[in-house]
Order: sequence, then structure tokens, then C-alpha cells
Amino acid sequence: MPRYRDVFRVPEFTPLFLSGSAQSAAQTLAGLGLATLVYRATGSPLLSALAMFGPALAQLVGATTLLSAADRLPPRAALSGVALLFAAGTAAQALPGLPVAAAFALLFLQGLAGSVTGGVRYGLLNEILPRDRFLLGRSVLNMSVGVCQIAGFATGGVLLALLSPRGALLAGAALYLAGALLAYRGLSARAPRAAGRPSPGETWRTNALLWSSPARRRIYLALWVPNGLIVGCESLFVPYAPERAGLLFVCAAVGMLAGDTAVGRFVPPSWRARLAAPLQCLLAAPYLVFVLRPGLVLAVVAITVSAVGYGASLLYQERLTALVPDELSGHALGLHASGMLALQGLSAAVAGGLAQLASPAAAMTMLAVASLAVTAALSVQGSRLRRAEQRKSAEPGTVNLVPRSRW
Repeated sequence: MPRYRDVFRVPEFTPLFLSGSAQSAAQTLAGLGLATLVYRATGSPLLSALAMFGPALAQLVGATTLLSAADRLPPRAALSGVALLFAAGTAAQALPGLPVAAAFALLFLQGLAGSVTGGVRYGLLNEILPRDRFLLGRSVLNMSVGVCQIAGFATGGVLLALLSPRGALLAGAALYLAGALLAYRGLSARAPRAAGRPSPGETWRTNALLWSSPARRRIYLALWVPNGLIVGCESLFVPYAPERAGLLFVCAAVGMLAGDTAVGRFVPPSWRARLAAPLQCLLAAPYLVFVLRPGLVLAVVAITVSAVGYGASLLYQERLTALVPDELSGHALGLHASGMLALQGLSAAVAGGLAQLASPAAAMTMLAVASLAVTAALSVQGSRLRRAEQRKSAEPGTVNLVPRSRW
């Protein structure tokens, strides 16, 4: 079984890992700082949720106009340039007296630029590592997100207590700058994976091609919707427990780290197809306890157990990479990342609206029920696709040139 040290032996993996880690920590610090700043200024759960997850909504625009750039830009220049843009935007959000509307405008611009980053990073990962190491490498990157979130939320809580939300924003800007330097100094100059100039038309054509396959379409929906709804639950941690939100975010990061470690390192290939849906059920089910408006201890346990289910995304990503050609890998993975973040932002907006109409606890419960319903529907669809594939392969004269998918 492959080991984590195997991917770190690949020369360019370490700088890719470190630059991504710095940006994950920066996003955590800056998001917590801005969400707290907005909540103190407005008292609105909706605006607080959007301040933390709102940039993801801009991914909807970027995914339909800019995503073709993921395979048509030099990876090193793209990663370092976007990180510099995030550093500047985050520093500007820390300016005293900046209107809330201006802060959200900066978030939108950051989200547009970020819509390309996921495709560039994961497409580059697909280039750097052999295909049989992609799941392990993706697991390491996910684990770094978990560790950086734990450190980021813990540090953010300290900065909020000792300094101010603006101090957390400035720390986030410094980390974005560090990520830009790590990417520029550590990655080699590579040519773009695909020829031609990026354009909205090319983005639309490739999106349509990727979406045309029922198998790929189901995987995209499984990657986007159930997880996005649970991120909507997490977007309500600040209004649910204003003084303990950092602790709740840390618990979610710990659970995610555990799930990614287990799936990436210890789950054998023969189990992977069967575990994805149960893990997504685990992701949603613990939030049903919020119908009781639990205290801190029960909330911590539920959130930690739930986040283990995020490991399902690794299984779906591995299958997605097997269903697309190499020259479209950046676009395909970028579409996954943009769609995932867009659904997270949309779910945060829905969660904030429900919380204002009812309560944060009630909103979390409703989103968990919706996530379970979507997972069940996609599982039924997957069974139908497998039966249809089996019937087609059994027809007389049919030559099956591709192994049947278990997805």
C-alpha cells in the first residue's frame, strides 16, 4: 500500500503542498475575522455567513466564464498571481471604516480569481504525481486543509481575543503573501496543459462536454450538493455560538482530517466504491441532533463525527479523474472545485436566511435532512446507471472495451 512519504519524494509536491497550506490557513483566519467583523457591525446571521463563505458564490460566475484558463495558463504564474491578489484584497478589508458593501465587493473579486485556482492546483497535482498516487496526494492536500483550519481557527480565536477582527485579516493577508512566494520559488515553470487562449466560449463548450456524461454528471452532483449543504450548517457556527465558534470550526477540521487520513491511507481499492454514499450519510446525520438545540459538549461531538464524512469527496474525485482525458483534467477538477465552493456559498446564504426566519439550530437540522435526501437520490441513480451499463454490456455483439464502472 502506498505511503505518504512516497508523494513527498516527488520534488514539486512539497512546494505545492506548502503554498496550498499557507493559503488554506490564510482563508481560515481571514474568513473568521471578516465574519466576526460583519456580525458585530450588522448583527445579521445571513451577512455573517456570507462574509465567511460568500466568495464561493462568485465561483458560479467564474466557472462559466474563466474556467478554461485552468489548463491554458502557466501553473506557477497563475498560482502565485492569484495568491498576491488575495493578499491585497484581504489587507484592504482590514482598513478601518471600510463599508460592508465594499468588503463584499472585494470578496466577489477574490471569488472570481479563486475559481481558476482549484483547477490549476489539482490539474498540476495530476501532472506531478502518477495516476495511482493521485488519491494519496489529494488526501495529503485535504489533510493540510484540516490541519491549517485547526491552527487557523485556534489562532484566529486568539487574535480576536487579543487584537481585533482586523488583526486576523492582516494575519491572513500575510499568509496569502507567503503562499505566493512559496509557489513562485518552489514550482518549476511549466507550459500550459492545453493550447489556445482561455475564453468564455471555450469554458462553456468544455463544461457542456463534461456535463454530457451521466456518470460524470452524477459524480459532480455528489461532490457538490450533499457536502455543500453541510457547509451551510457550518456557516451558522458564529450565530449559533458566538463565543465558541472557533472551537466548533476546529472540531469540524479535526473530523475532516481524520476522515481524509482514513480514506486516503487505509481504505483498500475494493472498498472505495461502496463507502462513498455511507460516508456522506455520516456527514449529514449527526446534525439532526441540532433539532434539540444541544449544548456545547453534544454539539462538539456531533460536529466532529460528522466531518469524518468529508472523506467521501476523495473517492468521488478519484473516479472523476478516471473519466476525463488528461488535457482536460485541470478544467474537470476546476469545475468540481468551483461548483463545490459555489454550492457552499449558496448553502451559506440559504442557511443564513433560514436562521433569520427560524433559528440557527433549526436551519442546521433542515439542511442536514436535505443532504440526506440528496445522497439517497444519487445512490438510487447510481444503481440505475450500473444496471443500464450491465444490460448494455450483455447485449449480443457488444464489445466492452472499458471495464464496467462500479460507480
